[in-house]
Amino acid sequence: MAEIWLTQEEFEKRKEHLDYLKSTRTLEIAEMLKIARGFGDLSENAEYDAAKAEQAKNEYDIATLEAELRAAKIIDQNALHGDKINVGSKVTVKNQATGTEMHLEIVGSMAADPVAGKVSNESPIGGALLGHVVGEIVPVNTPGGAIHLEVLEIH
Repeated sequence: MAEIWLTQEEFEKRKEHLDYLKSTRTLEIAEMLKIARGFGDLSENAEYDAAKAEQAKNEYDIATLEAELRAAKIIDQNALHGDKINVGSKVTVKNQATGTEMHLEIVGSMAADPVAGKVSNESPIGGALLGHVVGEIVPVNTPGGAIHLEVLEIH
């Protein structure tokens, strides 16, 4: 698995969710299986089949989260240089064609949430902005066509 960039907060949330899946959720599924076994013949027991499917999904989710946490690189907010855009940087940019200003945070792909202004470092906009400084106009090839963003501020 490739590197996954996470803030310390995102890393902790994933760890908490993993702990929940390994403890609470596993016990809940075990109870579901116990109850389903009580219904008799397992070959035609829909409740048992559903519980086994839930158990398989939980095991898959645990394995996926463990792999993500092993591949995680924590974004050190204190080490960010204010002069260049990096993963973890918060920036204000202006679309040169429309004059629209956008406040963005460059995050790892697992934390991307475009509606909240969190763009992945692997997205066209996030990737294009990396390494640029205030005052630069950055060409970006988006699925909707080429745009030019001026870096107004790096927070």
